[in-house]
Amino acid sequence: MKPLVTIEYCPKCGWLLRAAYMAQELLTTFADELYGVTLQPSETGGHYSIRINDEVIFDRKDFGGFPEIKELKQMVRDMVSPEKNLGHSDKK
Repeated sequence: MKPLVTIEYCPKCGWLLRAAYMAQELLTTFADELYGVTLQPSETGGHYSIRINDEVIFDRKDFGGFPEIKELKQMVRDMVSPEKNLGHSDKK
């Protein structure tokens, strides 16, 4: 079964649009590799994390902010399709 990405975001912080943008980017880039992307409102204020299945690959508080979309794509690629070339997103 293909992996499921879950983006858990704080609705009180207004992070729904950020989460939706990230979901769109991941679904576009990993159309063949992902089962889907779920947006999940957090019950904890200030929370923003991204999981692949049940494994947390990103937490805003641990990271010290939000990732650039390029960084997020690299994190997801490394978990779901390490051989995938991300084109311009692979360049430093």
